[in-house]
Amino acid sequence: MKRLLLVVCLLLSSAGVFADERIFYQPLNVDASLSQTQWLQIWQNTARQGTHTVIVQWTAYGDSDFGGANGWLADSLRLAQAQGLKLVLGLYMDPAYYQRIDELDSAGLATYWQSQLGRSLAQRQKLRKDWKLMVTGWYVPMELDDLHFLAADRRQALQRQLKDFAGQLDAPLHVSAFSAGKLAPRVNGQWLAGLADQGIQVWWQDGAGTGRLPALVRDGYAGALPCSVGIVQEAFRQISAAGKAFGAEPANPDKASMGCHPTAVFSLRYRPWGKVILDNQRKNKVDDVQNH
Repeated sequence: MKRLLLVVCLLLSSAGVFADERIFYQPLNVDASLSQTQWLQIWQNTARQGTHTVIVQWTAYGDSDFGGANGWLADSLRLAQAQGLKLVLGLYMDPAYYQRIDELDSAGLATYWQSQLGRSLAQRQKLRKDWKLMVTGWYVPMELDDLHFLAADRRQALQRQLKDFAGQLDAPLHVSAFSAGKLAPRVNGQWLAGLADQGIQVWWQDGAGTGRLPALVRDGYAGALPCSVGIVQEAFRQISAAGKAFGAEPANPDKASMGCHPTAVFSLRYRPWGKVILDNQRKNKVDDVQNH
């Protein structure tokens, strides 16, 4: 009997049958047109897939707070929670983030990050006071990469800021990062390990969806990560050209064993049970938001 169970487990592993234990959801204003019945079905199906945590990319994006405490996003997340799903809530995102960090020198980047973390802290206070959701973590949606943080002084300044920010929170801080091939894999792994050592849950995006780095290079970066750094498996393939509005199509994430790493999948709208979200977006001719 034990031998039969082992064979079944091996077959399931070879077939790539793994649950999306954690899944990212990136809210767009167009998602407001989905009904509460549709959201209930989405979250029920998400839970049935074996997912236990939803990481919400942001709860404020520029001037939009998606209806606030009594809006469609808050109502949807209450439905998710009712299905037993845990929530890691993203905070404030500046729509011009990637443009701004392209333009700034080291001192300017540190000042900009400080101001944006201040806006995220204000958003956290608003969520705690008004939204009244049970939260297992807070996510800062400003993604890290080894191009804009290539210089050691930038990485050190960021680490100090994130340590101070995390100390003001009542639940663990989550951040995500991706590799542009600028830092050596070993140095990149040490950088992210330093953040993780401060109690921050770091998520490294595997880059399979954007395909900017060859698979062998991506594997080298993944192999240099400590076990404490989670890996985000991208469930899309980018179809837009460089410099154009970001566009992607659903694709199966790389479900090979991630060994000792926690895993998450990006994102809900690209998964089969989240197709209604993507279909609604396409029907309304709304572009994707570029995740990096």
